[in-house]
Amino acid sequence: MSPKSKTGKKIGYGVLYIVLTAVAALQLLPLVWLFFFSLKNNQEVFNLPPLSLPTHFRWENYEKVWSAGNISVYFLNSVWITIAASALTIMLGSLATFAMTRMKWKGSSLVLGLFMVAMMIPVHSTLIPLFSMFNKAGLTNNPLSLILSYVAFNMPITIMIMLGFYYALPREVEEAGVMDGCSVNRLFFRIVLPMTSSVIATTGIINMIYNWNEFIFVNTFISSDSYKTLTVGVQNFIGQYTTDWGSIGATLMISILPILIMFLFLSDRIVEGIAAGSVKG
Repeated sequence: MSPKSKTGKKIGYGVLYIVLTAVAALQLLPLVWLFFFSLKNNQEVFNLPPLSLPTHFRWENYEKVWSAGNISVYFLNSVWITIAASALTIMLGSLATFAMTRMKWKGSSLVLGLFMVAMMIPVHSTLIPLFSMFNKAGLTNNPLSLILSYVAFNMPITIMIMLGFYYALPREVEEAGVMDGCSVNRLFFRIVLPMTSSVIATTGIINMIYNWNEFIFVNTFISSDSYKTLTVGVQNFIGQYTTDWGSIGATLMISILPILIMFLFLSDRIVEGIAAGSVKG
């Protein structure tokens, strides 16, 4: 490679890095704005520039929302509902994908088609039927209504991500297990499931992000404060005549941090799982 081509390549990489750095900075601006917003009072929110530092860092906004604002209860609800719904979705999705890709039965293609069609159903169109069904079953104002809804709506995308990975699994391993006397259940739990750990991590992160940020189902099915999650709890600081904007910002910051930290540490698993399941054979 000639010196001129090497110099041109270095310049090209330099320009690319500058552009990517600028784009990354733009992506971080809303988060920086929200952090400064959460440390201001109402007067500073409206009178100071959006990205300006507050005149006084009001950390008491966080203390107020955590104790007086009942955010600690909403936070714990978000944690256990998110984990329960995600775990159930992953387990049921793994079982369904295993049955449709590794077992031979007549209705497998039809069932797979039904799951894929379900991805096209808008969430808003199901609110009234779901509310009516849960009301008749006595599940309104019950966390179980949220878990069932999250599982149902996340199942298609979970199966779609898992499909490519399951198709790529070598059948020789399963055949060896069958030759050793493995039952179908043992074959799945002892051999196949451990082999799919990377795609399980991928679907787990995607499910957790959706469940943690979900608002519509919580706002529709849950009325008691003891079962509300963070996304709905922010409404506690919106009054008829006054709104505590600093407390709202602190609540939003608390709700963002857990999922942001998880994504930063596990984002490589998303890429790994999708890439591993994108090649068939």
